[in-house]
Amino acid sequence: MDRRKEDMKVLVTGADGFIGSHLTESLLAEGYDVRALAQYNSFNYWGWLEDIQQTSNLEIVCGDVRDPAYCREICKGIDVIFHLAALIAIPYSYIAPQSFIDTNIKGTLNICQAAKDCKVKRILVTSTSEVYGTAQYVPIDEKHPLQPQSPYSASKIGADAIATSFYYAYQLPVTIVRPFNTYGPRQSARAVIPTIITQIASGNKEIKIGDTTPTRDFNYVKDICNGFILLAKCDKAIGETVNIGSNDEISIKELFALIKDIMHSDANLIVEEQRLRPEHSEVFRLRCDNTKIKELTGYEPQYPLREGLEKTVEWFSDPRNLAKYKPGIYNL
Repeated sequence: MDRRKEDMKVLVTGADGFIGSHLTESLLAEGYDVRALAQYNSFNYWGWLEDIQQTSNLEIVCGDVRDPAYCREICKGIDVIFHLAALIAIPYSYIAPQSFIDTNIKGTLNICQAAKDCKVKRILVTSTSEVYGTAQYVPIDEKHPLQPQSPYSASKIGADAIATSFYYAYQLPVTIVRPFNTYGPRQSARAVIPTIITQIASGNKEIKIGDTTPTRDFNYVKDICNGFILLAKCDKAIGETVNIGSNDEISIKELFALIKDIMHSDANLIVEEQRLRPEHSEVFRLRCDNTKIKELTGYEPQYPLREGLEKTVEWFSDPRNLAKYKPGIYNL
């Protein structure tokens, strides 16, 4: 993305989602011309794009990455694609794995084929740290073995492989972007941080969560978006898989205690059986080695965990935002 920003046309798929809406905001703030894809519905509802400022350099389109002809249409005239559209809820992948294959693998194939046909100059395909499974060593670098411990992670491994094959077979200028656990305003209700915050904010004294022993490398969403944009500007990242993370970790139990402290809560946690993953599917440890992105782009996280959590708590605690969630319902 080295041309003048006002001359660049960027496509963000999954722009109506959590990270996608923040990335759209970040790109608009930097002056890029953005086409934002929201999943089609009959209500003209744009998901989290409803919550961002509408500007003259934002074009919102509605459709589905599962449709190859539609993907080709929205890629016309595009210079850079940030492909984030995906099904991401791990518990739902246990009961609807075919949906994850259709959206995550076939959707990525459709976007890559459209990018090739439309001669897009850069495409960044969003992966996930879940593809690594439980860490065999830490910190986890990009050479760590891939372990499909859920249908979700298997679908993302497949999507990464499809995108990488287009780099080797067709010289498509692909970068696989592999964020570790992202959190912040607008995150889905099924993620652990919103689960804890919304239950406490609703006045609950017994906070229901899953296994408290796993560790995660949590990253504030604005840091993740900055990593995406830096990689899009970095020609050396073409053909590469690159982690975005903090090189730190915290257990879910410790995370709960930190959120309690921020929210001045005396609530207790309860491990609820329905929130536990199948015995061999839980990923028990994730900690990112972010050496590669630092060497390629100079990336440095700007939001320490406590600061990011404070901002997240503030957003979720706003009654207007809390009302959009249903803390009493376990959401797959």
